[in-house]
Amino acid sequence: MQASDYDDVTTFLGEWGSFQKRIMLLLCISAIPNGLSLFSIVFLADTPAHHCAIPSNANISAEWINYSIPLEEDKGVMRYNKCTRYKLDVIQRLSDNRSVPGIDVNVTEIEQESCKDGWEYDKSIYVSTIVSEWDLVCSDAWKVPVITSTCFFGILAGSFISGQLSDRFGRKIVLFGTIGLHTLFTFILILSTSWFMFSALFFFVGMGGLNTFLIAFVLGAEILTPCLRTIYSTVGISIFFAIGYMLLPLAAFFIRDWRMLLIAINVPGVFYLPLWRLIPESPRWLLSQGRVEEAEAILRAAARKNRVTAPEVIFQPLQTENKTEKLSRHNVGDLVKSKNIRWITIMLSFVWIAVSIGYFALSLNSSNLHGNPFLNCFLSAAVEVPGIILSWPLLRSCSRRLCLFATLFLGGVLPLFTLLIPRDLKLVSIALEMMGKFGFSVAFTIVYPFTAELYPTVLRNTAVGTCSMAARLGSIAAPYFLYLGTYSKSLPYILMGGLCVLGGLLSLLLPETYGMPLPETLDHMQTIQRFKKTQNSNTLSGDTTAVENDSVF
Repeated sequence: MQASDYDDVTTFLGEWGSFQKRIMLLLCISAIPNGLSLFSIVFLADTPAHHCAIPSNANISAEWINYSIPLEEDKGVMRYNKCTRYKLDVIQRLSDNRSVPGIDVNVTEIEQESCKDGWEYDKSIYVSTIVSEWDLVCSDAWKVPVITSTCFFGILAGSFISGQLSDRFGRKIVLFGTIGLHTLFTFILILSTSWFMFSALFFFVGMGGLNTFLIAFVLGAEILTPCLRTIYSTVGISIFFAIGYMLLPLAAFFIRDWRMLLIAINVPGVFYLPLWRLIPESPRWLLSQGRVEEAEAILRAAARKNRVTAPEVIFQPLQTENKTEKLSRHNVGDLVKSKNIRWITIMLSFVWIAVSIGYFALSLNSSNLHGNPFLNCFLSAAVEVPGIILSWPLLRSCSRRLCLFATLFLGGVLPLFTLLIPRDLKLVSIALEMMGKFGFSVAFTIVYPFTAELYPTVLRNTAVGTCSMAARLGSIAAPYFLYLGTYSKSLPYILMGGLCVLGGLLSLLLPETYGMPLPETLDHMQTIQRFKKTQNSNTLSGDTTAVENDSVF
C-alpha cells in the first residue's frame, strides 16, 4: 500500500484530534533527555584552571612558593604553567639559603620538571569534573577526546543496531528499550572509579542515547497525518531537544559536581519509562508486517479518542497486499543493493558526516570560548531554536537540496572569519561561531525528514539509522578536530569548512523530495540526477506527477 493510499484511508481520524495531540506531545517529550545528556560531557569533562601542586612538606618559604611555577601567556594573560614547575630540590635548597627570587636568583634559569606531586585545580567554577578527579591533563589530556569519542562510538553501534531492530521488531519496543538502556547505564556511570571504567560505561550510555531521538522521529512521522509531520519533525521534536539542551547548562550551573550532575540529568528518563501504555506501535509498520488487525485496533482506539466513527473495515484486502516486499526480508544490505540506491546512500552519508562534524565541533567548543562556560553553552543551545523554527517554512516551501547546501555553506564558512577577528573583539568571535551553529542546526533539522522522504517504509528506519551511523563517524571525529586546535588554531575551522561545503555540493545531486509522497517500496524510490535517464517505469518519479502537490513534509 502506498503512502497516499494509507493517508486517504485514515482521513476519518481528522488532522488535529486528541489522539494526534497526545502522540505528538509524548514523542516530543522523549527528546528532552537526549538534549540534556548528549552534551553533558561539556561540563563533565571540562578542564579547570590548574598548575603543579607543591607538597605541604616541601619546606619551602611562602616567598618561594609563588615562584616555584613558571609563568606563561595564555590568551593574552600571564598564568601559571599547567604542566611544569621548577625543580623542587633546587627551590628547597635556595629557600634554605635565604635567597630572594628575582634579586639573588633568576628563577627562569632553574631547570624545570613535570608535576610529580599532581596538580592543584581552580574550584571557583567546578567542585569536580572527571578531569580534576583523574588528572586528565598535560600528558594525559588525550584521554578526554577519547572519552568523548567513546560515547559517540556507542551511538554509532546503537544507530546500526536499533534501526534494524525497530524495522524488524517494531518502533515502540526499541524506543523504550533504548531509553531504559540509557537510564540504567547512566546511573552505573556514577560509580566509575577510573577514566577507563568511565569510558567503557559511557559507550553503553551512548548506545541508548541519541538513538531514542531517531526512533521517536520515525515513529511520529509514520503515525501522524501529513500536515502534522512537518511540525513534528522540525519544530516539534527538535524544539524539545533544544529545550533539554538549554536545561543542561542551567543544571550544571547549580550542580558543580560531575556525579550529582549525572543524577540530575538522568531523572527525566526515569519518569518517561512508565509512558509505555500511552504510546502505540506504528500502524504503517504493522501493515508492512501483515498485522492488519493490530493496525486497525490502534486506529479504532484513535478514532474513539478523537470522537469520530471508524469505518467497519478500515483496510481492504487489496490495500494490504504486498506480494514482493515485507519488512522482515530487508536489511542494511538493501541500502547498497542497486547502483541508484547505493549512490544515494553514499552521498547522503557524507552529507550527514559533514553536518555532524560541524554541529558537534561547535557545540563541544562552547566551554573553550571566552567568557562564562554556562552562558556560552546556553547560547549554543538557544541559537538552535530560531534555526529549528526557520526550518519549518523552509521544508514547507523550498527545495530540500538548496536548503541543505545553503545551511552547510553558512555553517562551514562563517566560523572561519573568527580567525580574522582581533583578540580584543571576543564577542564578535562568539557571535560568528553562534551563527555557524545556527546554520548547522537548520541543516540537521532538514536532513532528518529529507532522509526519511528518500527511503521507503520497508527500509526507512534502517536508512535513517544507517545515515545516523555515518553521522556518528563525524561526531567521533569532532573532538579530535578541536584537539588539532592545540597545534594550529585555524586548522579545525579550515577542515570543517571544506568538508561542509563539499557536503553541500553533494546534496545538490540527491533527488528532490519536496511535493512527493512517502515511498513504500524500493520500486517507489526516485533516482539521483546522474541516473535520470536509466530510471524504469516502476519508479515513483515516472508515475506520480499528479500527486506532486501532496507534500508529506
